[in-house]
Amino acid sequence: MKHLTYIEEPTLLFAQNQKLVDPRDGLSFFGPLNNIYGIKSGVVGTKKGLKIFKDYLNLIQKPVYNSNNTSRPMFPGFEAVFGCKWESNNIVFKEIVESEIGQYLYNDSPHKRTYDLVSLFIEKITKSLREDDETLDVWFIIVPEEIFTYCRPNSGIPKELIRTKSLLEKRKAKSFHYEPSFFPEMDEELRKMEKEAETYNYDAQFHDQLKARLLEHKIPTQIFRESTLAWRENLNGFGAPKRDFSKIEGHLAWTISTAAFYKAGGKPWKLGDVREKVCYLGLVYKKVEKSKNPKNACCAAQMFLDNGDGTVFKGEVGPWYNPKSGEYHLKTDEAKALISQALNSYLEQNGSCPKEVFIHAKTRFNKEEWDAFSDATPDGTNLVGITISKAKPIKLYKKEGNFPIMRGNAYVIDNRSAYLWTVGFVPKIQSALSMEVPNPLFIEINKGEADINQVLKDIMALTKLNYNACIYADGEPVTLRFADKIGEILTASTEIKTPPLAFKYYI
Repeated sequence: MKHLTYIEEPTLLFAQNQKLVDPRDGLSFFGPLNNIYGIKSGVVGTKKGLKIFKDYLNLIQKPVYNSNNTSRPMFPGFEAVFGCKWESNNIVFKEIVESEIGQYLYNDSPHKRTYDLVSLFIEKITKSLREDDETLDVWFIIVPEEIFTYCRPNSGIPKELIRTKSLLEKRKAKSFHYEPSFFPEMDEELRKMEKEAETYNYDAQFHDQLKARLLEHKIPTQIFRESTLAWRENLNGFGAPKRDFSKIEGHLAWTISTAAFYKAGGKPWKLGDVREKVCYLGLVYKKVEKSKNPKNACCAAQMFLDNGDGTVFKGEVGPWYNPKSGEYHLKTDEAKALISQALNSYLEQNGSCPKEVFIHAKTRFNKEEWDAFSDATPDGTNLVGITISKAKPIKLYKKEGNFPIMRGNAYVIDNRSAYLWTVGFVPKIQSALSMEVPNPLFIEINKGEADINQVLKDIMALTKLNYNACIYADGEPVTLRFADKIGEILTASTEIKTPPLAFKYYI
């Protein structure tokens, strides 16, 4: 049974019903699958941040080239690619002044300063929603370098910059409980301590906390560091660029533009070879580090259809993590509830149940959770559990040549398992998607019945649905590609309660 095979590169569908394998070629030649009139932008940042954003928008209206790198195509210009306008003079700007940043940034508690600065940015957006008449497509958050530097986990501010001291130590904040006293001045101090204690319910990570706290408002955002858009400049001593983007400047324009177009409601492309009435679920798990129980974890499911639409369904927090095995497994009720959310959503969107549901996970399914998944799945729907991991490394080498083996090679072990190289040499771009000898994914049909070759084809296709980066393909299917990041956003706060939301709100 063991044999080598090759999975043909999946095609993507663009405007005019045209198919190509490279999303950048498809957009350049034919345009996006579904278009929009234009992008109306909201921007939150400093005046300097606004200028940086406008300058970048003006830059990508024209062709953007990569220097000395022919494997990455140039960017033809935003309107030339997407057939709609995204203009620097069509922006709603909400200013963050330097004094506001200084008021919150120089606190010695990373939780306190991150929470307060996230609140500052969010208030600018929510106030606009309440008071302004204009409807915006996407909010762009332009983050000054000092916020990026000091609003991350374990980040510390130099002692000479600290202006305010935290009122509570982290260990005391977790158990702090406010009780009124007979002294008004003491009550005021205790209320301040209570407010600061609340900030420890949130991760000290600006990006993840901002995304998490905006979920209830259903606001699509794109977060940029000032130094990403203005990488040639030295920004206040913080912004000496950590990367030289000159060789991939066109690639950066592709990625930023495609993500903005998608978040504004456009559909860049979808899978070219449609398998009707099939949906794919990726299971997301993330330990809740703030929990006293080391087994507690958050779970979620990402549902993707052939048209690229993705929806995230948050499950319950519970003791899903096993420290000994390092695996996550749901109990019966929670497993039923999670898959029921996804299946009900599919039914609402399509008017009927799917013929097949493929659940992707990084660990194998146990009997209890699989029985629960099966019980919640309607008759007539084939349920298949696929384990996708990197736990069993294997290398394949070519006898000659300067490049590694081709992407799409597969070593089929039997009718339920195989190794699949989703990275490797790509003839179309005459380059490799890996800087080293590529490692394969280990694919196993862990539960249910399916054709292993079809499973491999599906996984290859799902590596081409990353609208957050306009690249040839990813190394992981989209069902699992963003699992860690979505888990971090869902666990960025113990207070987050969110309904099923489109994938674009998380990335």
